[in-house]
Amino acid sequence: MTEIALPKKTPAKAAVAAWIGTTLEYYDFAVYGTASALVLNVLFFSPKLPEGISVLLSMMTLAVGYVVRPIGALILGPLGDRFGRKFVMMLTLFGIGGCTFLIGCLPTYAQVGALAPILLVVIRVIQGLCVSGEQASAISMSLEHSPERRRGFITSFTTLGASSGTLLSMVVFLPFAALPEADLLGWAWRIPFWFSAIVVVAAYLIRRHMQEPPAFVATQAIKVNIAPLNQAVRFHWRAILRVACCALIAGTSYMMQTFSVAFGTGGYKLDKSTMLLVTTLSAVIALGITPLSGFLVDKLGRRTMFLIGTIGVGTTMVPYLWSITTGNWALIFLLGIVNYSLFYSIVNASWPSFFAEMFPSRVRVSGLAVGTQIGFAASGAIGPVLATALAGTTLTGWVGPSVLALGFMLVAGVSALTAKETRRYTLDELDDVQQSEHEKAAVTAATALPTVAPAS
Repeated sequence: MTEIALPKKTPAKAAVAAWIGTTLEYYDFAVYGTASALVLNVLFFSPKLPEGISVLLSMMTLAVGYVVRPIGALILGPLGDRFGRKFVMMLTLFGIGGCTFLIGCLPTYAQVGALAPILLVVIRVIQGLCVSGEQASAISMSLEHSPERRRGFITSFTTLGASSGTLLSMVVFLPFAALPEADLLGWAWRIPFWFSAIVVVAAYLIRRHMQEPPAFVATQAIKVNIAPLNQAVRFHWRAILRVACCALIAGTSYMMQTFSVAFGTGGYKLDKSTMLLVTTLSAVIALGITPLSGFLVDKLGRRTMFLIGTIGVGTTMVPYLWSITTGNWALIFLLGIVNYSLFYSIVNASWPSFFAEMFPSRVRVSGLAVGTQIGFAASGAIGPVLATALAGTTLTGWVGPSVLALGFMLVAGVSALTAKETRRYTLDELDDVQQSEHEKAAVTAATALPTVAPAS
């Protein structure tokens, strides 16, 4: 039999490569979400609309990018299992960054009328398709390069990009948000979108030298007469559904980063820069808490930590939204930090390994991409839009959005309870544990297996 040398694991490189891509993704989300709450509703829609309606329409353009994600997952997920995690990571890098840059180049409603929001939606659709394969490939890459007992810690760096991307966007956006409104609406709002080009170049330089992980190379040596997506949907549909339901907790993050800004500045006329500072400070603190939580994921378990974070982030969203109605900045900052920096950091640190380990190596990107993108599409579309609608045309209602956050928490928490705890298994053992006897029979109905060995 032919002997195939497997590449060495490089956990540090994989963690950094995954982190920089997620930073770009969340930079895009945070910049677009912040702009949706502050300027896009003014620039891309008719000035005759009530403020609550224009903000709602702006949030709907944010939601469009999430609605199309499951479609992109059906395309990019299988590509990650067929052609490599790195292949998809490079493809999505330029797709996400390019679209963000183009948004900064768009003409406004005052310049081209109704064509402005149409162009905005088209770019958001393309971007949503690209984003759908980024995290699943990056998480699989970092998971499969990780030492067996540090998989939770290493994969937590992927979602550390949620905090660093949010922080980067706030650092870039804050100075422009503080400018006179004429300058902000005239030219300054475009700069944060153009800044994405720098992140793309940095990510490319880091990712271009990455090797595919050993687990992927080993699966490529086995010719199986069943496509990865077909195998994932046919044999792992329960895991896909479970991941989709668990991923709904992301809706609370979208509410924190986008809806709460519009809620505070639009409904209660709070200072824009200070509201953005809440998110900025929370992201700074999360940079330290996320990897610490990742360390605990390997000690206490993926499911345990995910449940702690999910319950915490859902229940603290209620007093956080209420605090905005009081105008008490000390309370707003305190509850915002507890909600996002503490509890959502725990969610972010635990879900990459928790979700990815529900699938065997050969279908990991496909299953993870489809499951997460269904959940993120639902929560990303429903979260800010429904929360805005529930707040009313005056953007002053906080009870409805609070109930929505609790709903996300309930569905995600109950779904997590149905999952196995996987921290004690090796990746090879997981490939066996997560496959039914029927699936094993289908997979082994293939060509002879070549011998694989580690590189010398």
